[in-house]
Amino acid sequence: MTLVAALTISLVALGLAFVNYRLVLGKDEGTERMKQISRAIRDGADAFLRHENATVFKVMIPIAIILMLVTTWHVGVAFILGATLSMLAGVFGMKSATQANVRVTNEARVTKSIGRALRVAYMGGSVMGLSVAGLSILGLVIVYFVFGKLLGQLDEPNLVIETNWIGINFIPFAMTVSGYALGCSLMALFDRVGGGVYTKAADMAADLVGKTELNLPEDDPRNPATIADNVGDNVGDVAGLGADLLESFVGALISATILASYMFRLYNGISYKTTLRLVDYPVMLAATGLASSIIGILVVISKKDSKDPQKTLDTGLWTSAFLTMGIGLFVTWLCFGKLQDLSNAGFRYGWVSPWGALVTGIIVGVAMGYWAEYYTSDKFKPTKNLSKESFRGVGMVISQGLALGMESTFMPILTLAAGILVSNMFAGLYGVAISAAGMLSFVATAVSTDSYGPIADNAGGISEMSRLEEDVRKITDRLDSVGNTTAAIGKGFAIGSAALAALSLFASYIFSQISPKDLEGVKEIAHVLMLNMIDAKTIAGALVGAALPFMFSGMLIKSVAGSAGEMVEEIRRQFKARPELMEGKELPDYKRCIAICSSGALKKMKYPAYIAVFTPLVSGFLFGTKFVGGLLIGTLLSGAMLAVFCANSGGAWDNAKKYLEQGNIEGTGKGTEEHKALVVGDTVGDPLKDTVGPSLDILIKIMSVVSIIAASIFKIYHLF
Repeated sequence: MTLVAALTISLVALGLAFVNYRLVLGKDEGTERMKQISRAIRDGADAFLRHENATVFKVMIPIAIILMLVTTWHVGVAFILGATLSMLAGVFGMKSATQANVRVTNEARVTKSIGRALRVAYMGGSVMGLSVAGLSILGLVIVYFVFGKLLGQLDEPNLVIETNWIGINFIPFAMTVSGYALGCSLMALFDRVGGGVYTKAADMAADLVGKTELNLPEDDPRNPATIADNVGDNVGDVAGLGADLLESFVGALISATILASYMFRLYNGISYKTTLRLVDYPVMLAATGLASSIIGILVVISKKDSKDPQKTLDTGLWTSAFLTMGIGLFVTWLCFGKLQDLSNAGFRYGWVSPWGALVTGIIVGVAMGYWAEYYTSDKFKPTKNLSKESFRGVGMVISQGLALGMESTFMPILTLAAGILVSNMFAGLYGVAISAAGMLSFVATAVSTDSYGPIADNAGGISEMSRLEEDVRKITDRLDSVGNTTAAIGKGFAIGSAALAALSLFASYIFSQISPKDLEGVKEIAHVLMLNMIDAKTIAGALVGAALPFMFSGMLIKSVAGSAGEMVEEIRRQFKARPELMEGKELPDYKRCIAICSSGALKKMKYPAYIAVFTPLVSGFLFGTKFVGGLLIGTLLSGAMLAVFCANSGGAWDNAKKYLEQGNIEGTGKGTEEHKALVVGDTVGDPLKDTVGPSLDILIKIMSVVSIIAASIFKIYHLF
């Protein structure tokens, strides 16, 4: 019944996504000029995504074959399934976004209503949100049904260690879901890195030359990078975002599943029936969150005349969150209410314990979102004060933005630490995993809210390029500003869930090192479930792991800056060779800039993925499992903090610029020296918030999953 219910809800979500897509298509695109611009954006985004997916699967297929050879064929098939569904989520969301953008512009042009324009943008974004949640749950149902039920991987004998043909030990079902998660994660990393390099290279170049050198408005059609910039919003902030949060959602869910499998093997007194409930509960929780999200999304879409976009979007999130908590209590009772051996699984308060962890995760997620909003929204002092630093010049804008980002790490991390302690108090390490799943349980609403932002941004660009009335641009700019805040909130959710899920996956990695013989005469598993932090190999691994996110981030920033530099040279070349461009007598060569962005992104996106996959593998073969354990801890600690810093500093710089552009600081405006200072700050923040920050939480989880899959290989290798 659990799988049937989850399958039904996932199909309903995908059906609603299709309905919303058709409703968006039913809206008018506007003038012929608007249609031409939208078509150029759509063609550029489609072309890039086709090339990217073809490139990615050339890498994915060999990895799948290797997984089949060193583990079992189930793992390789699950890996391809995860990658494929992650890819489809990005494709569906981007198709909707590139159709919705021009229709949002036209809705603002015809109705002059911010509420109606918001509704169209949100409907377009909801296609991505519903696709992410629907496809991820559909994939889990397939893995559970095909590999868990049909192939007997959830039979009691198969929840203990098996040995394959080359002597590698693994738990079949845990390894299979790990393969599914790894496929989702690698596809997300390729999408985030490739899309991030594309979008931020175009954005930086368009701003640096167009705004600071030529005094052109944002999205001016005379700027050769304008179309590439708008294409980038879709491939990076829509397709990349969808794959990213699908990966985060799946990672959070399977962290609990893998942990439950190891708990059955090692914890005394946990029955097979209880283990099945522990394995099924994350899927039930995901289905509950998706059902709640469908209601929350419909609440937002039903508001046709909203005057406050942020309040309307928040209403959808809160509706989904409260419904998830309410329905989740009933689902938890159905799952655990009649079981007697829950204390053996670490449930301190009986059947209600995992619900306590669920609520903790939701509260922590909302709190992470609040801190992201506080530090990045122009409604609060940090961003307002950063905008006013423009009077003091570029140097102060940069230094104060860095300071804001650094300070902004403390409260979110403190919140996260409290969440770990509280969820562990409720249900042990399993509770921490459920807390991560709870944080993203209503991921459909969160992604719908996030995806709305790039659509609004594109709508503004189309408005400017079509030379529409100023009041149209004011509506789209307001929607875009809210979108930057919602994107920061979404990144907060993703980073928080990544840290909690990585902790659970790390515990599973440690579990994989323990054999039943290690537990002979041990009263509590906690006595052996530990990593000696004063061991030379462990501390060395932790140091390397802590440094890794900085090297990873540096590579991404250099990739963005390199592509942006080529774009800057091309833009200058076109204006120098064709002076008539400045007079607007003819259009620039948009395709040349699109080609530069595409080439740079496709060349650079492989190397960060190689780092994520091969670092734990090489470390394990050279130095063993203790070194890898330290590596995971170090990467988690520095990666989580660096991700928060990048997301918040970049978001603050962006909204500080928009705060000035909206006329909120007397004596300044577009084209002034103060505006140029904030534009430079925004370009510094662009790769941080949209390339580095989102990629770091994926790095953390990929390394954890790869380590779990390879743990037994390390042990065998070091026996010889």
